[in-house]
Amino acid sequence: MSIPTQTIKHATIAGVQVPAMAIGTWSWGDKTWGYKPEQLPDIKEAWKTSVKAGLTFYDTAEAYGNGESEKIIGQLIQESSEEEKQKLFIATKFLPFPLPHSLYLFNPPVVERLQASLKRMGLSSVELYQIHSSSGLGSFESLASGLAQCVKMGLCKAVGVSNFSKDELAKFSDLLAKHDVRLASNQIEFNLLRQGPEKNGLLEEMRKRDIACLAYSPLAMGRLTGKYNASNPIPSGRRFSNQYTWEQLAPLLEYMKTLSEKYDVSISAIALNWVIAKGAIPLGGARNAKQAEQNSKALTFELTPEEARGLSEKGFDGKTNWFWQRG
Repeated sequence: MSIPTQTIKHATIAGVQVPAMAIGTWSWGDKTWGYKPEQLPDIKEAWKTSVKAGLTFYDTAEAYGNGESEKIIGQLIQESSEEEKQKLFIATKFLPFPLPHSLYLFNPPVVERLQASLKRMGLSSVELYQIHSSSGLGSFESLASGLAQCVKMGLCKAVGVSNFSKDELAKFSDLLAKHDVRLASNQIEFNLLRQGPEKNGLLEEMRKRDIACLAYSPLAMGRLTGKYNASNPIPSGRRFSNQYTWEQLAPLLEYMKTLSEKYDVSISAIALNWVIAKGAIPLGGARNAKQAEQNSKALTFELTPEEARGLSEKGFDGKTNWFWQRG
């Protein structure tokens, strides 16, 4: 039976109103998720379903499918109506490592890489441009300078980072401030199986500085969807949030199932709503219309404080990938 509750509609990034949930597009064009070109029609339906539901915030990266995700988004934007285009909030990322077509040692080509991303998407600017990791080549000073230049050239409206720790976040924010540019966001892995960022002071530091938390892998790469179990395991290669057995996850998944029945939504929607309850913006992936519709239901209800706390207690702190993540 559906429980009528208040609909969650918006969040804020650098003073700009955005949907309370974003669509993460790592799976669009990337072989990590088993992408094949014949899946493109399903992705188009996921886009249409999401936009219709008011989900117009899309996050991609030059590293996703070596630019293929950006190309797909560019095609989808081109096929959208002018009214839909006006509502879009597009974010992408700079990978601070040399690429075959863009080699460097000391001076990261932040501007040039963004220009290449914009060309793939057929855009003159994006709403948010992010540094994909605190690991890589190039000093924080050079990366901050590159992002600031992107803003001043009109190539992006706001800038962010991804996988930065509390101390790295503070340092990078201060460096950007010297260029009169504000750090708008930090994209981190944050979900019921990785609650560490809430407990190690990272989220508190972000709130103090008014830096939005973008939570990638909010469904723990499928582990919090109810689709997989010991008999039907997660496909290989999905390396985040993978340190717990299905036996360990059973109490959490059972409670999520109970809540999904109460609110008449999918288990995925419960996981996404928990992230929202924590003040973060989840980046839910969707590869077809059904997944997009299920995810959109996360904005049609609100977990009670007691329910959110119960989920947290049954969840886990998670571990950090020492190379990729600092949060």
